Amino acid sequence: MGSSISASAKKRGRPATTGTGHTIGVRMLPEQLRPLDAWIADQPDPKPTRTVAIRKAVDDWLTAQGYVQHREDPEGAN
Repeated sequence: MGSSISASAKKRGRPATTGTGHTIGVRMLPEQLRPLDAWIADQPDPKPTRTVAIRKAVDDWLTAQGYVQHREDPEGAN
């Protein structure tokens, strides 16, 4: 009985983070999720996740409000 069966250990816990950003937990109501999910369904494959969709929505809103410069407008005219 010199050999033993090696079983792969299952990784447990949270997955590794993918960036240096901050996690913000947000509770959303069904009437907020329905239009978000509809927007996701209208996107081409691969569909964005809810996280990516929310990140894009916040970025678009902040840009429209003037807090973030338009990517096409590096001089800040808009």
